[in-house]
Parts: sequence; structure tokens; C-alpha cells
Amino acid sequence: MTGGVAWQQQADVIVVGTGVAGLAAALAAHRAGRHVVVLSKAEQTGGATATCYAQGGIAVVLPETEDSVEAHIADTLAAGAGLCDPDAVESIVADGYRAVTELVGAGARFDESAPGRFVLTREGGHSRRRIIHAGGDATGAEVQRVLDRAAAALDIRGGHVVVRVLHDGGAVSGVVVVNADGLGVIHAPSVVLATGGLGHLYGTTTNPEGCTGDGIALALWAGAAISDIEFIQFHPTMLFSAHTSGRRPLITEAVRGEGAKLVDAEGDPVTAGIHPMGDLAPRDVVAAAIDARLKATGDPCVFLDARSIAGFESRFPTVTAACHAAGIDPVRQPIPVAPGAHYSCGGVVTDVWGHTELPGLFAAGEVARTGMHGANRLASNSLLEGLVVGGRAGRAAAAHAAAEGYARARVPDPFTPTALARAELQSAMSRDASAIREAGRLRRLADTLRAGQSRTPASRADFEDVALTLTARAVVAAALAREESRGCHRRAEYPDADPDQARSTVVRLAGDPDTVRVETPVPVC
Repeated sequence: MTGGVAWQQQADVIVVGTGVAGLAAALAAHRAGRHVVVLSKAEQTGGATATCYAQGGIAVVLPETEDSVEAHIADTLAAGAGLCDPDAVESIVADGYRAVTELVGAGARFDESAPGRFVLTREGGHSRRRIIHAGGDATGAEVQRVLDRAAAALDIRGGHVVVRVLHDGGAVSGVVVVNADGLGVIHAPSVVLATGGLGHLYGTTTNPEGCTGDGIALALWAGAAISDIEFIQFHPTMLFSAHTSGRRPLITEAVRGEGAKLVDAEGDPVTAGIHPMGDLAPRDVVAAAIDARLKATGDPCVFLDARSIAGFESRFPTVTAACHAAGIDPVRQPIPVAPGAHYSCGGVVTDVWGHTELPGLFAAGEVARTGMHGANRLASNSLLEGLVVGGRAGRAAAAHAAAEGYARARVPDPFTPTALARAELQSAMSRDASAIREAGRLRRLADTLRAGQSRTPASRADFEDVALTLTARAVVAAALAREESRGCHRRAEYPDADPDQARSTVVRLAGDPDTVRVETPVPVC
């Protein structure tokens, strides 16, 4: 055992993350009879996850409606721009109603038009009204509330930063953790990564502060594959502010679903003639249309005019509060909006049960790439995937732990990856790798990222900077390799999709903790 380890413990299943996917996984593994430890780098657990901030709802096909699983699958595949795995989409979508029913059984309260009859709304890319919601636009908060309550009896530990996934080359054996007691090891045969996204690669994002690409870095260091990481969804309607960086409120797509219109400063429509679905086109289309209009006009933002929506304040209380905090009355004024970093469509390669290629390592939620989202996630499919795959990953992790038994980890020698200062990284990523990309800018960005300084990840801040830098390198490598525009990934010099590139990129570590390589991609079946 390498020196410097202050403490050691043992578990059957370790879950890293406390959002929808993490708690769904932890609860499933606990119900299967395993000893589960849930780790969060946040000092205070409960709430404040990306799940908690989700506004729109859960996309799910309800029985006895005009909707169908086949229609939901078709909409998901269309949004994914040729890179979804159809079998994965079918598996997850078809399991959605069961997962939602289970959540309702645990106490979730969704908005109803009559007892037992959920109110349905529509969002971008959906051909039907199939989005259930809670508290108007506070669906994520309700999901988090129910899961937090259900998980209250679990061993959930705040202030625990996982800095390495341990393995012997053939199977997982535990994690290295930094907490107030120093460097420690928790031995376990199963580890579930549910660490969320990577929005803080950029200067402004809809993501909470903990979304720093942690799971991407942990998986790469463990030798696992990352795929589709170039597809970062910029939500078209993040509340604009000229003087604020970091997390910004989003204006849920459901506002457009209820009739709000996107206009520029002159009052001209933004998406007219661009897509048959207009303002309710898939997010990549709307975000690109806004970006193009802003470049053409030189304006800093466009506007979402919701003044025609009756009862706006009661239907969208979260949006209303965010607008009021910014000095905007959405009932009387158009809302200033601009695209903002929102969601990673790619991530750690898994199947629909959360298995990665490393036995004992599982991933679920935004950190995972199941093939559900392809090149562009369909609105409100994220909570759906988190519930379905999170629960499955927990059951699979429990089964693996039961079969493998106690795992004794060998702690490797300390390593010192490099990290760029966070403000410099965010500025460079926002400048060169946001909604519209170009080869020269991406190469300049790659050079900037190579200039990082060695950093021992012995604190949360140090680990996050290291994780952000490695994740940024993976994004840039994949973006340079994809010489086309598809879904969320737009290349200025390649404005069209190339049928020969209708395949997913795979990124791996290339021998040291700082260097990534893009493997020859294979076509999506």
C-alpha cells in the first residue's frame, strides 16, 4: 500500500453523485441488499444538483393518450442527427412510464388537470405533448426532493472528493477519496459514476458549480472510453446578463411550448424560414439560429416574448422568480436570452445498464453515453434517462458486487496531471469551442490547454481544475476530428453534415494522465 493514505474503508457499491442518476442507482443497489456508500464532493448533500435545477419536465409516453413509444423514439432519433443507438433509445423510452410510476409511488407530485391525469406540455423537437412537469417549471426540484427523502436512510457522505477509480487492469477495486481526514481509500468491487456534466468548461452555463467534468476524467484515467464528447448542447434560452458569469438561470423550453416567440432587438422572428418547427425546432437548430442572428446584428442577446401566455407567473414560477431577480417583468417585458452551455450529449461509453468496458465500473446520467442522445439531446429526455439507466446501473452494480465479493484495492503511486487556471480555461473554451467552432481556433485552444501547470489533486479545487483541463482536451480533440456540422457540433468551415461521418468518435487516454487520442470511429448501426 502506497504511503500517505490516512484511512481505509469498505463497501459493496460506491456511487459518486447525488442527482437523479446517482440516487436512483444507490436506492436500487440498496434494495438489492448491498452495502452502498454514496459520495458527494459538496459539503451539504441534498439539492443543488443539476437535477434540482431542471425546469421543463420528464418526456414520457403515457397510456391512453394519442402519443406512442414509436413516436417518442422517432423524435429522439431525429434530434440525435444520425448518431443515436436506436436499440438504446427504444429500451430507455419504453421503460419510461414504469420509472415514472415508481417515482410517483415514492411520493412525486406532478401537475394534474384532474386527479390522476397529468398535464402535458410540449418542447422543442417533440411532435406531441408528452412532457410531464411539477410545480409548473420546478420538475427537477420535485424529483430531487423525492429521491432525497427516499435516500435519507442511505450512507451519503458530503465533502468527499473522489480523485481516482482504482482497478487492477481487469476489474474495479475501489476509489481514492480526499476528505477532511485526508487521503483515503474505499475498497469496493463496484463503482457507479453519476457525476453529472461539464458546463463549467465555459464562462457561463446553466449548470451548478459542481459540473466540472469529474466523471470524464476519472473514467479516462481508469482506461475507459469516452464518446460523442464534442456534442455539447447550448441551451438556446439562458437568461442573459451582461455582467454575470458562472451559473445563469435557463428559461425552460416549455415557455416556447406554450406560445412564447423568439425575436431580435427589432422584433423580427429569429427562426422564421430555418426549420419547419420554428421556435420549437431541436435545440441545436434554435441555438445556431440565435448565434447567427447575434453575429449578424452585433447584439448581445435576443428576446423571448412570453407576454401572450395567460397565467405566466403561475405556470412558470421559477422562471418568473429568476426574471424578477434580474429586474425583468416577463408579463410586461420580453426576456433577454442567449445560448449557454447546458448539457453534454456524450460521455463515458456504457450500455443501457450502465456497464462500461471495465468490469465493475458503471456510469449513468449525464456523465454516460448510452447512445440515447446522439449528436443532440431531445428536450426532457435527460431526467428520463437518469431515472431509467440510474436504476438499472444500481441493480447491475449490486449484482456484480454480489458475484465478485470483497475487492482489495492497491493504491497506485501519486500522479500529478496538469491543469490550466480555471478562469483562463473558461475564457479560452468560451472563445474557441462554443456553439460555432473553427479549426484554427480549436488548434489555438489545444495549444493553450497544453500550457497547464502540474497540480496534485489533493483538494476539491485542484481536482476540479485538473478534471476540467483533461475534459477540455478531450472535447477539443473530438471537435477537431469531426470535420462536419452535425447536431450540437457546428464547424464554420464545414457547414453541412457529411454522411461518411455519421459515426461516433471515441476518445481515450494516450499513456499519460494529460494526453488524449481520438480512435478511428466506427459507424453507428
